[in-house]
Amino acid sequence: MDLLGSIMKSMEKPPTVDTKEKLRQKKAQEVYIKQQNKEKARMIQFRNETEKKVTSFVQDDHQTRLKFPTLNKVLRNIVHEIAEDAGMLAYSFGEEEVDRYIMIFKKDSPPSEDELNALRNGQEWNDDIAKRLSEQREQVKIEEMLDEEKRMMLKRTNQDKPKYNYKEKFQHLVGLEAAEQAARKTETNKSYGFVPSENKKDQRSIEQTLADIREKKRLKIENDNSQNQSLKTD
Repeated sequence: MDLLGSIMKSMEKPPTVDTKEKLRQKKAQEVYIKQQNKEKARMIQFRNETEKKVTSFVQDDHQTRLKFPTLNKVLRNIVHEIAEDAGMLAYSFGEEEVDRYIMIFKKDSPPSEDELNALRNGQEWNDDIAKRLSEQREQVKIEEMLDEEKRMMLKRTNQDKPKYNYKEKFQHLVGLEAAEQAARKTETNKSYGFVPSENKKDQRSIEQTLADIREKKRLKIENDNSQNQSLKTD
């Protein structure tokens, strides 16, 4: 090496700490941008594939549900947007960051509450399960109707029963024996309800019947008194 080269080399300065940090940051920025572009390209590809899948689903008259595999929240949002644009319904099921997935439904075949509850609970759902639950629900309705009918019949039966005891009501007025006769006449029968058929035939009211009973008792008492008086006289 000549003298001039040695002098020039000795004058060169090594890179400073600031320069090294700037180079590191620049390299990191380039890596970040590269990753961002790669992620962006992946999103675009996923959106294009999802749009094709949803379009095929819409055109297939034999499908009413389209289930996607486990997806993160960002990808599920893309599916939601595409489904909404296509006029579909979209629901997510499963545990976040574990097995969360999304399923879309055609609006003319929306999910029932039974189906949604089953999927939310991680349970299987198919036509056989839907039929079985429908039959069970119909059976419950029938049982409820029968229970209500029984309740109404019992209520009507209770309403048809006298709300008080005629024998106790009139015992103090006409005596025990007469009250029992009145009670028997006013018990419910199949033809006329509370008023017996005999009362209906002669068109007498309960009050008139009791009045007749009281009159008979009065005559009986007078007759007994007369007989007693005759016995004393003899």
